Amino acid sequence: MNFGFSPEQEALRKEVLAFIKENLTPGVIAEVEGEEQEVSAGEESAGRKGLARRGPHLSELYRRIGARGWLGITYPKEYGGQGGDRISQYIVEEEFARVGIRVGLVGSGAPAILAAGTEEQKRDFIPRLISGEYSFALGFTEPHAGADLANLRCRAVRDGDEYVINGQKIYTTAAHVATHIYLMARTNTEVPKHDGISIFIFPMDTAGITVRPLVTIQNNPKAPVGTTYGAARTNEVFFDNVRVPKSALLGGENKGWRVGSTGLNLDRVGASRYLISVRRDEDIVNWLKENRHEGNSLGDDPAIRDKIAEMWIEAQVCRLMTMRSMSIVERGGNFTYEGSAEKVWAPEHGTRITEAITQMLGPYGQLMNGSPRTIEKGIFGHNVLGSFQSGINHGSVQIMRDQVARRGLGLPSQRKAQGARK
Repeated sequence: MNFGFSPEQEALRKEVLAFIKENLTPGVIAEVEGEEQEVSAGEESAGRKGLARRGPHLSELYRRIGARGWLGITYPKEYGGQGGDRISQYIVEEEFARVGIRVGLVGSGAPAILAAGTEEQKRDFIPRLISGEYSFALGFTEPHAGADLANLRCRAVRDGDEYVINGQKIYTTAAHVATHIYLMARTNTEVPKHDGISIFIFPMDTAGITVRPLVTIQNNPKAPVGTTYGAARTNEVFFDNVRVPKSALLGGENKGWRVGSTGLNLDRVGASRYLISVRRDEDIVNWLKENRHEGNSLGDDPAIRDKIAEMWIEAQVCRLMTMRSMSIVERGGNFTYEGSAEKVWAPEHGTRITEAITQMLGPYGQLMNGSPRTIEKGIFGHNVLGSFQSGINHGSVQIMRDQVARRGLGLPSQRKAQGARK
């Protein structure tokens, strides 16, 4: 098996790198660094008015990226995509992600819409997600339903041709800037918890929605670009008799758990997710190379070199797992547990490399951005604050292990196993 890229794919990478070098202007960099702006008190409630949007430099950059055909590469042409292959998408997404520019639709909800949406929903949402006209906040986690999402309590009750939604979501990171919310809510309380959940997509300016900020610790002081989970804020979102049309339902009533699981599994495949865990390896290797001084280099320490090699091998396993997943999806294979397996290995690797870097650099590696003797604008210190949440975000590694066991190995659930033992 060839684990490398073809000459055509490497040519594409060089083209993307040349484009980035030419177009990553000081104006673009400034807008990327300032994209997570604090909002005023008047912007904390629902509604589009006053919400942060792309600045002129980023808007022009995305126009140029779109003109190259690099947005929505893998999505069908009839929905605004390019009908291309996933490896090309991976290459483009990877290089732009390294400079803080998002061009893929990982985490957008688009895979679930393509898999389970009506034709009207596909034609409405996917082209606008690709172009950036629409963006989604994922309304999943609740105060009582995080690692075990099926315990969610947010209710959606059918009332004629509408659903009335009441409840709360938490850690809804993009809620203050998104145009729509991709919401998971309970529509049936009389069935097992996984069987009574539905998914809805509707605008964030719908009456009855309130957004309240939760300021994140890893962005105080401001985290440098490239920090893992370095967003300035996440949010609480409250729904008070929010009315949405039945056309907002995705995949059918009480079908939300399967739709959401499939979408999340597919959403974990791509360069953005892969880089969350391995950019730390690249950052420390680059720093060690750039700071080699004769007789005074951490990179010459045998113990550090051995640990870096160990972690680099683990990072390559992350890469190979991602490539395997993309290959399965590309060939139309049965993609079941592979995304969950990645969600176990990659975040735990990210935590291990963060701990190793902290031990290598000592106290100065824990200094934050703005400190007089900080290292690399404090990125290593900021990553320490964000690293452990990667094992919880988008599904805890414990839940992912359960999915690997049941879907990948065919093992029974804990409840069934306990019943069998009795």
